[in-house]
Amino acid sequence: MSSTLHYHPDAARKLISDDAWNGLESALLKARQEVFDDVQLLDSGSPVPAEKQPLDSGFIELPARLLAEYNENPAGSLIGRIEEVADKLRKDIDRLVLLGIGGSYMGARALFESLRDPYHNELTRDERVGIPRIYFEGNNLDSDSVSSLLQLLRHRCHDPRDVLHRWGICVISKSGGTLETAVAFRVFRDALELFYGPESDESRYLVVPITGESGKLRELCRTRGYPEQQTFPIPDGVGGRFSVFTAVGLFPAAMLGLNVPALLRGAVDMTERFRTEGYGNNPVLDYTAVCHLLERDHGMNMRVLATWGKRLESLGLWYDQLLAESLGKSERGATPLTVVNTRDLHSRGQQHQEGARDKVITNVIAGAPIAPPVPLPIAPAELDQDDLNRYHGRNYADFLSAALQGTNQAYAEVNRPTADIVVPRLDEYAMGQLLQMFMLATVLEGRLIGINPYGQPGVEAYKKNMATILGADV
Repeated sequence: MSSTLHYHPDAARKLISDDAWNGLESALLKARQEVFDDVQLLDSGSPVPAEKQPLDSGFIELPARLLAEYNENPAGSLIGRIEEVADKLRKDIDRLVLLGIGGSYMGARALFESLRDPYHNELTRDERVGIPRIYFEGNNLDSDSVSSLLQLLRHRCHDPRDVLHRWGICVISKSGGTLETAVAFRVFRDALELFYGPESDESRYLVVPITGESGKLRELCRTRGYPEQQTFPIPDGVGGRFSVFTAVGLFPAAMLGLNVPALLRGAVDMTERFRTEGYGNNPVLDYTAVCHLLERDHGMNMRVLATWGKRLESLGLWYDQLLAESLGKSERGATPLTVVNTRDLHSRGQQHQEGARDKVITNVIAGAPIAPPVPLPIAPAELDQDDLNRYHGRNYADFLSAALQGTNQAYAEVNRPTADIVVPRLDEYAMGQLLQMFMLATVLEGRLIGINPYGQPGVEAYKKNMATILGADV
């Protein structure tokens, strides 16, 4: 496909000796084999050794399995069911409140911001071709934010019979026990039932839960009578931050009118490249090697993901969680940081140029803009005080490209390592590749350095303390 991802580490490789690069190959290929051995172990149902627990490698082959199921039985497959429910709901509501935190919403938000109009929620329903406005909540304990969204719904939604006033909820939580999402669900469920009536059909079928096969949310779904056919599972063997290719990410993608099979094909193709392509020509192996060697040999333990343009900022924030929770263990693990250029060249650029030499900068570059590039207008000579007429014939894409080249050159001149991830066109296939590449690289690096990339035991400490504090205050 024309949007095939390419990884160009040439600038970063200048700081890596040939001996170091070649010397890592054996360990890296061994780690790759362990990644796929983990898949077989999980699939076998055999006991998982203590040092491998938890083992959440199910995400690796999941896209291929979902596509195979869809191709064999489109209507009866999970993708078919997701698309059927999403198509029905899109016609029935104009606003969707998506409740989730961490991996339960960050992948969906990355897809929304990268592949839909930046001002999607400001467009009319016709301009949105029937795709609902989408709001993300349940990801923080911010009373003002929740209050503002509730007020918006009350002020804009008056007639439950008018599609322009109708809204629904998608709640995502594997266990149902995460406080931020659980509290938000109760609050917005109460508002939904007040709007449609507590015993109305709408109060049930306009809620789409995505959850585990057991747990608090699953039990609530049964008690409240939410339709089973539109309660989607989060499978065992897939951790939250690796769940973007489950219903967690696929249902919101379908609600947004995205091409779900193309998204999965991108992930499948990236997995196959990881499995088969050699060192030096393999985006997952090469990205992992560059980051690891610069950290190991040069102390560069800050991973800066520089997205060129605003659309991919949420992809970077999704990756922040992925890297931090997966490898930030045993007093190890690089620190992720997302920047948006050229915006952040005017805030963090100075530090990256002349600050501590602890940063690896990976540029994520989406080739051609989705819309035709905005040209620079010519001004009369007497109004050329900004001296921009000299750029006659240039457009925004030209300016961004020049800024990227100039920044890479400036960093190279002072031996600051950069690498480029390039997708010629930002679409569902490209996003599938990007998301899977980062997940595979994170797991690969964990196996390479002897850290279990699955699970997040450190996150549980604050939750336990918070529950104790709240209990004491009640």
